[in-house]
Amino acid sequence: MKISVVIPVYNGANTIAEVVASVVEEFEYTDYEIVLVNDGSRDDSEKTCDTIAQGNNNIKFISLRKNFGEHNAVICGLNYSTGDYTAIIDDDFQNPPSEIKKLLEVSIAGCYDVVFSKYNDKKHHILRNIGSKINDKIANILLSKPKNLYLSSFKLINRAVVDEIIKYKGPFPYIDGLILRVTNNLTSVEVKHQKRVIGKSNYTLRKLISLYFNMFFNFSVKPLRMFTVSGFIIFLVGLGFSIAFLIEKLLDPSTPAGWTSIIIAIITLSGFQIIFLGLIGEYLGKQYLDQNATPQWVVKSSILHNDKEIE
Repeated sequence: MKISVVIPVYNGANTIAEVVASVVEEFEYTDYEIVLVNDGSRDDSEKTCDTIAQGNNNIKFISLRKNFGEHNAVICGLNYSTGDYTAIIDDDFQNPPSEIKKLLEVSIAGCYDVVFSKYNDKKHHILRNIGSKINDKIANILLSKPKNLYLSSFKLINRAVVDEIIKYKGPFPYIDGLILRVTNNLTSVEVKHQKRVIGKSNYTLRKLISLYFNMFFNFSVKPLRMFTVSGFIIFLVGLGFSIAFLIEKLLDPSTPAGWTSIIIAIITLSGFQIIFLGLIGEYLGKQYLDQNATPQWVVKSSILHNDKEIE
């Protein structure tokens, strides 16, 4: 049994060597590989990862030409992984590599396709914790995620599901969305979560919003359905008001026309239409970029030892 560990690296020059050393220590007596993907880091991550990969034939290193985003870097790493099971961990050492074995044991014992990690005490920044909670609630609605399942970046995926995930060639991958549309044989297990010692989270508000947009517009048509239902409700409300105004006018012809109601109707309907057009525009824009063959990732350089480059 071979274990792959995919690590997306972004500005992780100060931590990645320790993370890799810990993974090697955990799996040095097993068949393993580590796939490092430098996602256009602005620090010395590329040089650091290059040095690490040169010194160990079990470590692959792919450096991307620019920052494509965490999920793009992860799917790139999944394309290069060859293990029977693939773990995905961050480069900041908040997820101890020793916990990978716990996910592996649960996956094998329960024959699960994917095992997510969950935390009793999260050490993330408050912004990311809030974002995680919002992400969880939205995923329940848009992706039909089981309510008791916590989606986390630290997870273990078996080979069959990895092979299905990498079939997706669109420019906006969302790994958890791809998992949920491939299988429902999922579970989660509680693991340790360590406090970040060096640096700060790379998840900015802009990146979180971009992640949610990918979830909205690439893996669900429910936003369109919600607007369809909302439009029908507004129509019924408008119809009700129209009937009420008509009855009022018939009963009392002297009743003046209501400017307030007209202005409210115009503003409400105009706002609804503009939002709906923006929603359609997002869907069309994503389709346009997809049809234009926007790449998921572009390799700048790689160290694969005896493996072939992915075309």
